[in-house]
Formats: sequence, structure tokens, C-alpha cells
Amino acid sequence: MTTTYDVLSEGLEKRFGAGRVHALRGLDLAVAKGTVCGVLGPNGAGKTTAVRILTTLTTPDAGTALVAGHDVIRDPGAVRRSIGVTSQDTSLDGELTGRENLRLFARLLGVRGAPGRARADELLERFELTDAADRAARTYSGGMRRRLDLAAGLLTRPRVLFLDEPTTGLDPHSRNQIWDAVRELADRGTTVLLTTQYLEEADRLADDIVLIDRGRAAHQGSPAGLKSLIGSYAEVVLAGETAGRAAEDALVTAAGVLDRLTGAEPVLDRERRTAGAVATDPSLTLPRLVRELDAAGVPVADASLRPPTLDEVFLRLTGRASDRGTDIRRHHGKEHAA
Repeated sequence: MTTTYDVLSEGLEKRFGAGRVHALRGLDLAVAKGTVCGVLGPNGAGKTTAVRILTTLTTPDAGTALVAGHDVIRDPGAVRRSIGVTSQDTSLDGELTGRENLRLFARLLGVRGAPGRARADELLERFELTDAADRAARTYSGGMRRRLDLAAGLLTRPRVLFLDEPTTGLDPHSRNQIWDAVRELADRGTTVLLTTQYLEEADRLADDIVLIDRGRAAHQGSPAGLKSLIGSYAEVVLAGETAGRAAEDALVTAAGVLDRLTGAEPVLDRERRTAGAVATDPSLTLPRLVRELDAAGVPVADASLRPPTLDEVFLRLTGRASDRGTDIRRHHGKEHAA
């Protein structure tokens, strides 16, 4: 194995329940130094199990893993000294102030005395929490608590930071603050392994993405590289006056047109009144799509050929939607025709 990667695993296997649940089935990961790696996958894919092994919280049944150059089985202490972990469930004490929480974590992590106090104050300022530093953490908003939790994970200046669903439940402003902080960490050389259900988050932050499915790394590559694997995405939006049975019939007809033109199984969203499908044929053009829809009598408000979202990539490559895929709908960069 090479040390040009801060996280490197080969053939990780893990079973639970007397072997009945096969969580990991030969998982290979490679996360380069100073990059953000987004780990995506549906519930039960093995993401949490992989992170627990890499952070030494559990041991694999087979396979090997190095984190920051240290073997997670033979030298777990060195691994723990090299990493920071921010879990989805915050570990803060709500009765302590923000400053007291960080100082407590600093002492627990061995950063005691004046250095620990100085580091806590530095992180409070860095995450824009100085004004609230002496308030009880229970009075913090969700975004403030997540920023404080992230600060706690950075007290020892870890070489590798594991972030588990860092922005779940946050409003857009708070989410952007966390995203800015994570990108800044990577720019300063910290390696970040990010598990997330928000595909927009992975698209914005990750240098590399691993799609985990059924305990294996199904695909790995940059966001742009993964999107290029499946071509464009054709989407049809029904005209607003179409309703009831007529709308259902129109969606089914539109799906038939898309199926014929793309060769991919269309996805219907009745709430949004849309039908869409991956278009792997580069010869498909928007004028042709519009002509075929018109010939079939579909009342169209909008039709587009656009780059695929990561959710559409995931669905195409694994055959299953991601956990929060329907929440992430990005419409910029489209080619439109009404």
C-alpha cells in the first residue's frame, strides 16, 4: 500500500447477526491526501459500517485498511491520534457553554492548559461563534450546534476528518456555512471523508465520489466524471391545464416517447407533473424530442436536455435511488424549449 492516500482499504468484509447480515463485501476505498471524498449510498449500503471500521470503532472480518498511514487493526491508537470525527448525532453538552464544551473536549483529547484554551478560542472565532461562546449550547440554533460540533472535531488539527451527515436538518444558510468550512479545511490540507445523503452536497464539495452499493464500491470518480458515464437527462413537464386522468394519460404517453428515444426506463413524478429518462444516445436533440412529444399529443409546458444530477447517476449506475435523491432537484444549466 502507498502513503499517497490518507485512507486506503482493500477487501473490507463485515458481517453481523451471526453472519446473516453481510454489511461489507470486499470494499475498496482510496482517498488522496488533502481531498474531499464523498461517500454515497442508500440505507444499508455499508457506509456507516465502513466509517466505523476506518475510525477503529469496530474491526473488519477480513481485509486491510490504512488511515493516515496507520493500520486500523495493528495500530488503532495512532489512527485515533490522526483523525477527527464529527458524527450525525452531536456529542455536545447542552448545559455547558460553547467555550466550555470545546475546552472540555480539548482536555479529553490531551490538549490541556493554555494551548487547549487558545485552540478553543481560535476555533470559536473561525466558526463565527465568538459572540455566542459564553451561552449554553442548548440555546444554539441547529446550524450553530453543527459548527460547534465541527470545531470540536478539529481541536487536535487532525490529518483526516470523518464527517457523517454534517448538514442533516440544517437550513440553507447554515448548510452553506458548513460547506464553506469543509472546503476551507481541504484547501488547507486536511483530508475529509464525507458521508452524506444530500447529493448536492457531494456535488459541491467532493473532489472524488464513491458510490457504495450492497457493501461494495460500485463506482468511483469525480462528480463530472461520473455524470459523463450516463450522458444527458431528458425531462418533460406537462402543461398546467392538464389535470386528473388526462394528466396521468399524458405522463404515460410522455414516458413512452422517452422510453423509445432514450432506451432507458423513464421516471415519473406525478407531483411535479414530469417524466424523465437518461439519454445515453448523443444523437438525441431537443428539437427531435419536442417533435416526437408533439406528434404523440403530449401537452408540454417545458422540455429539456440537461446534464444529469448525481441522483440520476446513482439511480442509473446502481439501479436504486439514493436516500434523499428526490429532495435534490437542480435545474440550472438546462437547455429549454416551451
